[in-house]
Amino acid sequence: MYNTSFIKKILLAATAVFLYSCDKDFNAIGGDLIGDDHFGLESEKYDVLSYNQEVTSVQSNVLPTSALGIYSNPVFGETTANYVTQVALVAYAPSIGEDPVIESAVLSIPYFSHVTANNTDGSHTYELDSIYGPANGKLKLSVYESGYQMRSSFPSNGTELPQYYYTSQNSTFDQAKVGTRLNDDLTKPFQNDQFFFSSEEYKTVTKDSNDKETTTYTAPEMRLNLNSAFFQDKILKAPASKIASTDVFQEYFRGLYFKVEKADGSPSNMALMDFSKGKITITYKAKTDITTDAPETTEERTIVINLVNPTSSGGTANLLQDAKSAGYSGAISSSNVNKTEGDERLYIKGGQGSAAVIKLNDFASKLDDIRAKNWKVNEANLIFNIDSDLMTGADEPKRVYLYDLTNNVPLADYYADQTTSLTVGDTKGAKYVFGGLINLGDNKRGKTYKIRITEYIRNLIKDKTAKNVNLGLVVTESIGITTSNFLENRIVLQPNEYFSQVPRASIMNPLGTILYGGKASVPDDKRLRLEVYYTKPN
Repeated sequence: MYNTSFIKKILLAATAVFLYSCDKDFNAIGGDLIGDDHFGLESEKYDVLSYNQEVTSVQSNVLPTSALGIYSNPVFGETTANYVTQVALVAYAPSIGEDPVIESAVLSIPYFSHVTANNTDGSHTYELDSIYGPANGKLKLSVYESGYQMRSSFPSNGTELPQYYYTSQNSTFDQAKVGTRLNDDLTKPFQNDQFFFSSEEYKTVTKDSNDKETTTYTAPEMRLNLNSAFFQDKILKAPASKIASTDVFQEYFRGLYFKVEKADGSPSNMALMDFSKGKITITYKAKTDITTDAPETTEERTIVINLVNPTSSGGTANLLQDAKSAGYSGAISSSNVNKTEGDERLYIKGGQGSAAVIKLNDFASKLDDIRAKNWKVNEANLIFNIDSDLMTGADEPKRVYLYDLTNNVPLADYYADQTTSLTVGDTKGAKYVFGGLINLGDNKRGKTYKIRITEYIRNLIKDKTAKNVNLGLVVTESIGITTSNFLENRIVLQPNEYFSQVPRASIMNPLGTILYGGKASVPDDKRLRLEVYYTKPN
């Protein structure tokens, strides 16, 4: 009993010291920041000017994740996503051997998935992640040799500048495709005319020289048999100079173009994929021992061709074609956007979609008064209410991202938040204090998105030289990616202000949501406002 009591006392003391230390660190980092209950604090609400901004054709190379498929959104319309990529040999100047005869050419690209069950026979049950639309959706999938030579950079006045490819360039690559589709095995329509994203894992059984069997399992992936005759001629019979170096090879074999169309009699869907993990494995046999007196034999060999990594090569593009719904198209049309009073609804959508422009002019006009009264900011939030009626039946983005639109950089609150995701591999779950994660109502549908901008507001009060910048709101696929991609043509917001970039992670996400804006005609309980909690001197 004595030992137990003593241990409890020690633990209690240690906990008190720990909490005190944490509290000191917390206050040092957050200043006057306190908890969400705001006990004893007074809040002020400020009007917010917010309006829609269309995202036109935007740079879509260097995306770590790209979409493939057709997604029909009941609110925003239909998006078709194709993909083009350069390819690269794993090893250049390969020794192919004499009289090679191809056995197979197989394209494989893993899906995003997770295990839901480990089965007694050693196999696994998987569920696919990042699939949008009906789970049983099908597509007509065609993979072509690309005839368009992509490049990572181009010369300009003696300087190498990065080469951009844009979401709107599908017709350019479609017109440049070479020959017929490579996934042409019509005995397996699930690889082409009736393609679907399958959650089944692959089982492979091999035997060694003693006929001992080994079973290996591969997680779900796109696996397509490509035309053997094409790769027999293109690779195995290629002139040695064509497969000796990267630059020459990528001019000789310019890449692959993935094209999707609707399959007959089936709904369609879309997947987000990491194409950089894709490869073509060419398996063939070649003669051996041709220089000796021994009888000629053959051995099995492989050559691997990788799809290039978009983050280290400019030679990729996600090609997006949108058929916008009438309501969505009208809401983001420049002729309908109200930049003076704001818009009643904010339509934000990923891909070649739309963003919202947020201006805190009302708060900025009161800065001198706040400084004079010596009010101390404890917390400042923007809470975006979702129009659940208009969003009926539509998939909802898990997270939105607020950023400095004027300079296309994150806000101070983003950098101040060092929290990490509670779930391994969750690209949207980190920095949850900064916010933007969807809050669900009792019906399990989205209710609000709350974003904390305390540090940004404090800086405006403390530093009279700090600029009250325009803020941008977009959906995001990864809160850890803050780099922006360029629009093909910049848009004038007002004299000397332009909308010329959009966060890269927004282009990667196909979803959208409809939020209430800050216009005076919006019901008071739904209207977007800036709410600031102050400590006010007596």
